Amino acid sequence: MSGPLALVGGGEWQEGCTFDRSLLDAAGADEIVVLPTAAAYEHPERAVAMADTWFASLGAKARGLMVLRRPDALDEANAAVVRDARFVYLSGGSPMHLRSVLKDSAVWDALMAAWHGGAVLAGSSAGAMVLCDPMVDPRGGAFTVGLALVAQVAVVPHHDHWSEDKARRTLELAPAGLPVVGIDERTALIRDPDGRWHAEGAGSVTVWVGRHEVDLAVLP
Repeated sequence: MSGPLALVGGGEWQEGCTFDRSLLDAAGADEIVVLPTAAAYEHPERAVAMADTWFASLGAKARGLMVLRRPDALDEANAAVVRDARFVYLSGGSPMHLRSVLKDSAVWDALMAAWHGGAVLAGSSAGAMVLCDPMVDPRGGAFTVGLALVAQVAVVPHHDHWSEDKARRTLELAPAGLPVVGIDERTALIRDPDGRWHAEGAGSVTVWVGRHEVDLAVLP
């Protein structure tokens, strides 16, 4: 049985992210391995520093693993760190870059092994988008291929800042029957090990199928 999965709508590692406490408790560890891959071109060290400050306030430590380029994701030493982790967190940034770095890599295989072994996995913004398939293309709101940890679900992060035009376009382009999930910043959609979903944090989570709001129970 896999570990907990948290899809975060952005605004990670700050006040309002109350779910991080429960995720730490579920992990049973005081170290979080942070992959700032999506922020490779946006000062990734700042993301790690922000994570470390936040988790220090919760009595834990963030360890940055600088998997920033494709060769880093193919490195067995990096894969070993991820495989042994009890809590792995994918930062926000560019979902397209994150996907291209992790797809069919040793680090991705290690991430799956850790999660299937019971580790906690969290992805914020780009990290949440890439873990799903299909994935919303941030360049225009259409759909592209994700990494399919969660299949037949698409995530829209920063939902509380989603423009009406982009929302309409994304819902119009969604494949028939596909749940599209809008997640506010500082908010997580969490899948428990028993397969049940719930929302936690400062904002809300909204699910659409077609143009109709539906319950979290529709999620796989």
